[in-house]
Amino acid sequence: MLEHVPAWLGSLLKDVRAGHSKLAIVREDVNDRLFPLSSPAFADGQRLPIRFTADGEGVSPPLSWGPLPAGTASLALLVEDPDAPAPNPLVHGLVWNIPPDVGGLPEGAVMPDGNGAADGSDVGRNSYLAEGWLPPNPPKGHGVHDYVFQLFAVSHIPVVGANPGRSAFLDAIHGKVLAAGLLIGTYSRDEPASSGTAGAGLRPAGV
Repeated sequence: MLEHVPAWLGSLLKDVRAGHSKLAIVREDVNDRLFPLSSPAFADGQRLPIRFTADGEGVSPPLSWGPLPAGTASLALLVEDPDAPAPNPLVHGLVWNIPPDVGGLPEGAVMPDGNGAADGSDVGRNSYLAEGWLPPNPPKGHGVHDYVFQLFAVSHIPVVGANPGRSAFLDAIHGKVLAAGLLIGTYSRDEPASSGTAGAGLRPAGV
């Protein structure tokens, strides 16, 4: 949807952004409790390959992580765009009850799964109210957007309803987060590809 915003309007809204201070990882205040989160498809702070965006195949990227803190009962993944011209960060992916022993997610794993996967994990709703991965599609002329992958190690399996959105998800994990993994990919339209390396400098304060 945002890819259809004309460039002149995107430029006009360039300073209208939800803000990194509204990211879930900032709310949970885990700056001193981070574990490694990475992707074999892109480096932290680097531009997302086009296949993971609305300009390509639009599949979710592969992820790997660990080691996790002792007492981790499950993992919960939230991918947000704090640069979206909206009141809150745009949700691009939400998965909860990921088993702590899997070590990663393959490419395309964030996809509609109905009542959940065989391993107990379940995919929730993105900001377009659909289950699965919302491919990055920033407006032309709006500049570089950060896509912030936040993986939370929680002490108890979150109890949420069917296909929760951001608010229900955050309420369910609040107070249960032991530590978190953080990975930032960037994307933009009508901008030099090299400008997509700015994400590493846009980490939330203290994280």
